[in-house]
Amino acid sequence: MNINTKTCENYGSIPLVISVKANSCTHKSVANEFTLNREQRAAFMIITGHLDGDSRCRTGDNNGQLIMYVPGCGVTKRIQMMRKLAPTGIAAAEIDGMTIHSFLGEQRNSGKARTIKPGDLKLEKEWTLVEYLLIDEISMVGLTLLAKLNRIICAAKHTDPQVPFGGVNVIFFGDYLQYRPVYDVPLHTDFTLPVKNKSNKIATEKQIQQRVARSLILQINCVVKLTQQMRTEDLRYLQLLERLRHEEYVTTMTTNYC
Repeated sequence: MNINTKTCENYGSIPLVISVKANSCTHKSVANEFTLNREQRAAFMIITGHLDGDSRCRTGDNNGQLIMYVPGCGVTKRIQMMRKLAPTGIAAAEIDGMTIHSFLGEQRNSGKARTIKPGDLKLEKEWTLVEYLLIDEISMVGLTLLAKLNRIICAAKHTDPQVPFGGVNVIFFGDYLQYRPVYDVPLHTDFTLPVKNKSNKIATEKQIQQRVARSLILQINCVVKLTQQMRTEDLRYLQLLERLRHEEYVTTMTTNYC
């Protein structure tokens, strides 16, 4: 096993982990230990394979950037196979991670946005060793926030703004149909529809950044959907939950249930 000793240094507020290269048998034993189901195991093996340089995104000697989405409703237990970021304090605490706003070095309610300047040594140091970014509860992450995250990473990594997330591998977890983002627009916003507000320059700039973020979402190159329910096997109850999730008519179903 090869251990990345550089992680022993102090690289700012971003929590670091030791990078260990393991073989496929080790990956499988870990999957067995955490009792991952077939879908969870597929996502886990793709991510760990990419970590070890065995990527489906590979072109020649380049391992390729992984931009992955693992959708699944709450009862599919995404938490079994991920760490480290979430949009809210409760979600971050559940996965032993950080909120995105803390990760970006700002307080959500402070009203002060972090200034991004070229050559920010503190910012560069914080992101020096970051190669993978995992974000849970993606439905609560809006396009404006995602665009800001992208700008900060690109500035920290000194990469072409055209390279999504500065070349950092990103894995999104969550269900688009859960809670909407606060004071932001959802990641699935359709920009082919007419824009209602063109009243001022600030709004126009914000809309541009939202379109940039939407283009990032459209560059997702790997999806593994979690569908197996882990908390109940009651088929009728699961059907009811699914209909509620899609805001479908449920009066008849609930009447029969009673």
